[in-house]
Amino acid sequence: MAGHFEALPGGGAAAAFDEVEISILRSLAVQLMELVGPVDEPAEGEDPLDALFAEGPSEPPSDPALARLFPDAYGGPDHVPDDDARAASAEFRRFTENDLRTRKREDALAVVRSLDALSAEGGKGSEGAVLRLKPDESQQWLGALNDLRLAIGTRLEVSDEDDGSELLGLPDEDPRKPMAMAYLWLGGLQETLIETLMPE
Repeated sequence: MAGHFEALPGGGAAAAFDEVEISILRSLAVQLMELVGPVDEPAEGEDPLDALFAEGPSEPPSDPALARLFPDAYGGPDHVPDDDARAASAEFRRFTENDLRTRKREDALAVVRSLDALSAEGGKGSEGAVLRLKPDESQQWLGALNDLRLAIGTRLEVSDEDDGSELLGLPDEDPRKPMAMAYLWLGGLQETLIETLMPE
């Protein structure tokens, strides 16, 4: 079970993680929350309903990793948008990005909380501790793993067409090596977690 997820009877998934893996995953999830940014809370005295209907940004993020996490709805990466596509994308972003940002942050926070709970259980031996996720938690983990891979892949300049296999050949002295290994490891976790969610 170490290094990958397995399906649990009745739904959900389980994976064993050692202390180093827990620390790395937690750190990555916290960094993802920082990248996505804080959820805007209503100011004191403001109606909380106003925050529900607040409009989001209309321009895409300038950070390439954020632009990958919050892409334009119309056009695609290889398409040069015309004025109509730009206007439609801006309108769509204005009404959806805040909710999408909140969901991504909640997914990453769910990862942090479940890892904190796992660490608090204690009793980890050399085999590590076994994380058990309910089906809804599995979905949140899947979202966070996907977002982490998109962000790290963007930093590593991995394109949609790449499978990342060239990263395996990076020499140990290459400064991208740790990030590349995290990217590949997260890919394995994501793939096995998807398998647990597939109906038999």
